[in-house]
Amino acid sequence: MKMENKNSRTLLVFRFSAFGDVAMTVPVINEFLQQNSDVKIIYVSREKFSDLFNSHPNFQFYAADLDGKHKGIFGLYTLAKELKAFNPSEIADIHNVLRTKILRFFLFGIKSRVLNKAREERKALIRTENKVKKQLKPMAERYADVFRFLGYDLKLSHQLPIKEIQTKNAIGIAPYALHDGKMYPLDKMRTVALKIAETGIKVYLFGGGSKEKYELESWEKDHENIESVVGKLNLNQELDLIKKLKLMVSMDSANMHLASLVGTPVVSIWGTTHPFMGFLGYGQSMNNVLQDESLEIRPTSVFGKEPKGLEKIDYFQNIPIEMVVNKIKETL
Repeated sequence: MKMENKNSRTLLVFRFSAFGDVAMTVPVINEFLQQNSDVKIIYVSREKFSDLFNSHPNFQFYAADLDGKHKGIFGLYTLAKELKAFNPSEIADIHNVLRTKILRFFLFGIKSRVLNKAREERKALIRTENKVKKQLKPMAERYADVFRFLGYDLKLSHQLPIKEIQTKNAIGIAPYALHDGKMYPLDKMRTVALKIAETGIKVYLFGGGSKEKYELESWEKDHENIESVVGKLNLNQELDLIKKLKLMVSMDSANMHLASLVGTPVVSIWGTTHPFMGFLGYGQSMNNVLQDESLEIRPTSVFGKEPKGLEKIDYFQNIPIEMVVNKIKETL
């Protein structure tokens, strides 16, 4: 049911981290603004995430300096006072962590709803005994539920945005992830890049940090069609390049979600985690997911960190190089 008297309503939205999780909220925010044109959103997050969002007359990004003036209890009190100046009507807490709970306390009296993280369902999916292996609600829908709980109509399309630019004869490969259990072996991925480059397709390599920069620059020596962009582009430039690609190859990592923002299909490779957890990129197809379904112990982790005491597992032993190469060619 639509809320009545929504004119001039201002909605505070909290999501402080992580990069991929903030990126996953962007399609939800975009579609909310399309469907609720009389509501203004003040999105409160770290400054480094601001470029993920498109400009919109009813959207304002508010930078929370959580390592500076908004650090700690007193800093959050300062932030709450600043946010009160917007005269917010509701709070959508799509993070639901200690910081946002404290903020909501300081903003007492303002109607709020919080993200349901489905902790018990996730535990059932990753436990080794009596595992309940089923598809959980996509994270985008969990974010959308917070707005629905506040009384707003929101129906998600789960479609990639339509590209309006000429696509390069190129793909991207983002071989890294925060945890080793999510990463397809680098030597195998290097061979994948070479095999694709040898077909005449340009391969751009994505990553971050000096170690990744050094590693991926060494791949450039394998073929003239391979180019690393690590350290060369800011976020806006990176998004612009990803938008021009025919395809992105990614782990269960932020690059999958960046590709979703700009309408680029993704071949995603999964190890310790599983799309059942609800983190598949917005609008991406399960047909483009590569994972070892014969490994019954999967998934062993929600976010990728392997549990202590578990025997070392090769999550990618049944995903040969040829399978990845063929999936890329099939998807192009």
